[in-house]
Amino acid sequence: MDQSDTYHYQLMRRAIALIDDADDAPLSLADLAARLQMSPAHFQRLFSAWVGVSPKRYQQYLTLTHAKTLLRDRFTTLDTAHATGLSGSGRLHDLFLRWEAMSPGDYARNGAGLTVFWGWFDSAFGPALVMGTDRGICGLAFAAETGAEAAMVDLCSRWPDAAFVENPAALRDWAEAALGMTGAARLHIIGAPFQLKVWEALLTIPSGHVTTYSQIACAIGNPKAVRAVGTAVGRNPVSWLIPCHRALRKSGALGGYHWGLPVKRAMLAWEAARLDAGAPMGGKTLEPKAL
Repeated sequence: MDQSDTYHYQLMRRAIALIDDADDAPLSLADLAARLQMSPAHFQRLFSAWVGVSPKRYQQYLTLTHAKTLLRDRFTTLDTAHATGLSGSGRLHDLFLRWEAMSPGDYARNGAGLTVFWGWFDSAFGPALVMGTDRGICGLAFAAETGAEAAMVDLCSRWPDAAFVENPAALRDWAEAALGMTGAARLHIIGAPFQLKVWEALLTIPSGHVTTYSQIACAIGNPKAVRAVGTAVGRNPVSWLIPCHRALRKSGALGGYHWGLPVKRAMLAWEAARLDAGAPMGGKTLEPKAL
């Protein structure tokens, strides 16, 4: 993705702050554009190119009450989708993901003997740090809120005994497929067995829809493990592809987000707005497969 995508996210970050400061009172196009020091026409053109709808319409998806609207209108019950497995009916994810999980023994070794390549890429939600093995992407972080250094330290700490090698070229095809929402991306998931069950459940949430932490707990057969589910959601190493941003609290609150709540709100708003506008959400619609 090119530099314009990062620029668009920075606009969105500032717009989110302005909308929050307005206490959900709608801001006119002229007012928003003036506060962002842009002409109304230029602001609307850039905004619409990024999300596919007007700034006025998009504000509705960024308001603090939008999460409750999503829970009311686009709440996803995971029981059926999970019972049928990842090959069940319905759209299970935006991308064609081939994924495999490390064995428990490999996970317990903290990445020892594993070479992890890494590189920085532009995305619609700011700078993205992509990490991967020769089997696929194992880490994806967004640094717009946390900063590049914190994102790097965070992902490296997941597999402390691995060898980390800067090599964006080795990841470029997968990264562009993942961040550009086109083509095919392969994942190499590295996590504990309980975490893997939670992340698999997240993959069943359709784009533009949400669910709750308690629903995920029920879907994995452990309804009392809501807090543990929340922790596992937060430890998802492959943000966006495994859509932890689609998990909300039962009250309608956004809950936390490892890479910053503004990023989570922008992701939810981007997906919901594009779904309503009938815009394409990604590449070829296929379902994840276990290798």
